[in-house]
Amino acid sequence: MDASFNTVADDFFVNMNFQTTLALPDGRETILQFCQAVQKQFPSMTCLFQRDSGEFVLEGDREAGSYQWMELHTHRLSAGYFNPPNCAAAFRLQRWLLERSVYYLGVGGLDVECLDVTFGFNLDYAGNRDSIVAEALAANSPLGGLTAEGLGRCIEFEPNIVFALDGDCQLQARISLETRCGSYEVRTGQFGEEPISIYFTVRRYPRVGKVTDPVAKFDEISVICRDTAARIIVPQIVRPIATAIAAG
Repeated sequence: MDASFNTVADDFFVNMNFQTTLALPDGRETILQFCQAVQKQFPSMTCLFQRDSGEFVLEGDREAGSYQWMELHTHRLSAGYFNPPNCAAAFRLQRWLLERSVYYLGVGGLDVECLDVTFGFNLDYAGNRDSIVAEALAANSPLGGLTAEGLGRCIEFEPNIVFALDGDCQLQARISLETRCGSYEVRTGQFGEEPISIYFTVRRYPRVGKVTDPVAKFDEISVICRDTAARIIVPQIVRPIATAIAAG
């Protein structure tokens, strides 16, 4: 299953976002202790810095092509693995952070705004990225028929769809695409090297009247994300776009 994620796209990544209700600590000692603990457990993460916008970042070597990262924002703990060897490796970092956040950051079950896991796929294409996505996903649909009706070239096609996975809409899934293609590129025919990105996110909101266990909820949504990506996202979205790119 994991092998298909690594081979179907030019890049594959797994991200986690843990949104908190209260602000996370930002003191020097707390941040250093947490980051040192992370680095000890994940030795390749040796680059620590703070952005001008305030968030703290600990990451590996981006030039290596495969690296792990973590960010601490005012109300969010984020982490990801770019081009992981498998899903288990990516989940290991994210689960470890959630387990330790209670000790290092004081995060508890009452402090959960939402938790999500994202699978991302990048596909390189040196051409009209909106057009190739529209061709791959909508060519034989009523939407695809708009081109045949003489409306011209497609210069923006970025579907964004959200589904409720339970009755009270507290468990949701989002499928979104980002083409990074503008009208200037279409007009001049000079297309950049930005990829087409396909994102599949599963998000869990707290249930009313219940205290959230972040680790248990992470286990739940990571399984949903992985299985749905294998059954639906890759065969129905990623592969058709990749096939259209290869044919083009």
